[in-house]
Amino acid sequence: MGQVHGVYVLTQNAQGLVVVDMHAAHERIMYEQLKDSLDDKVVAMQPLLIPVSFNADRIEVDTVNAELSSGSQTLRQLGFDIAVLSPTTLAVRAVPTLLQKADAVALARDVLRELSAYGASRVLTDQRNTLLGTMACHAAVRANRSLTIQEMNALLRDMEATERSGQCNHGRPTWFQVSMSDLDKMFMRGK
Repeated sequence: MGQVHGVYVLTQNAQGLVVVDMHAAHERIMYEQLKDSLDDKVVAMQPLLIPVSFNADRIEVDTVNAELSSGSQTLRQLGFDIAVLSPTTLAVRAVPTLLQKADAVALARDVLRELSAYGASRVLTDQRNTLLGTMACHAAVRANRSLTIQEMNALLRDMEATERSGQCNHGRPTWFQVSMSDLDKMFMRGK
């Protein structure tokens, strides 16, 4: 039906009004898609036409160097291609296709922070869901973004097809229902 302040999507079903937190819902959808891709060992990469270079700290550069020199494929398994350009500069050359609209630098920094803190093997095991949640958050639609009717409908259809779409990755609800009888009570209909 529409949006409220660029944050909530309003829709209806047979029971009444449904209010959807579009960021939280999209975050859950992206998280489940990333999780499924990683489980299938096929996180598709989107090469960037123009690599995005950024000033990196020593830990970020060391993390990429360690990843490259060890032969670990963790970054590639997660859908990233990051290169060292200099002792203080990194370049993001590819990102996961699902996250291609996200801020490549912020996304790379978060992934490198997790790799540095936990190591490649733990990032893909113990910290996997936390990392995927962080990655999904970067790609989810943001508040104050005006969605078209088609985008709102696509979000709702994706929610229907996504496991656990009733909660975001942080445990908050992604939608709630206001029944027709509750709406009638609010407006004192039938009195």
